[in-house]
Amino acid sequence: MKICIFCSANHNIDKDFFLMTEELGAELAKKGHTIVFGGCNLGLMECVARAAKEHGGHTVGVVPRLVEERGSVSKYVDVHIPCDNLNDRKALMMAQSDVFVALPGGIGTLDEIFSVAASATIGYHHKPVILYNMKGFWDSLLAMLNDLHSRKVTRKQWDAYIKVADSLSEVMALIES
Repeated sequence: MKICIFCSANHNIDKDFFLMTEELGAELAKKGHTIVFGGCNLGLMECVARAAKEHGGHTVGVVPRLVEERGSVSKYVDVHIPCDNLNDRKALMMAQSDVFVALPGGIGTLDEIFSVAASATIGYHHKPVILYNMKGFWDSLLAMLNDLHSRKVTRKQWDAYIKVADSLSEVMALIES
């Protein structure tokens, strides 16, 4: 399968997130899955791609023009798909991927999560989004999603589109289900 990873491109985050990301990249590679990611050589993006490559995996980098212009393309990209902007990147990642896993990340990661989930809500695809809740990272987002549902502003419970995993084994079980 092609597993898209949404995650932070920052280095100054909890070191445990890097260790857990390495484990994920290695496990996905060992299972024969391809990593689809933003193609950047920073933060958790570079970490997951490096781990996958070190364990015999294959990677697809969907790289915006500005990332290329800044010289920030990962050396762990096997298939390089250039794109013009972040909207193109999301569309290409959705088209390329079977499952989406969100690791700790910021505004860009949230944008990716909700673009994929919103597309699923209206039937463009039936691909799951998995929040890898490393050390409770997504707890506040989960509380907000529950609040939205309790206020009846969502048609279905959010977990019809977004799954949550608190461990690597839970991530792998959701991918394989």
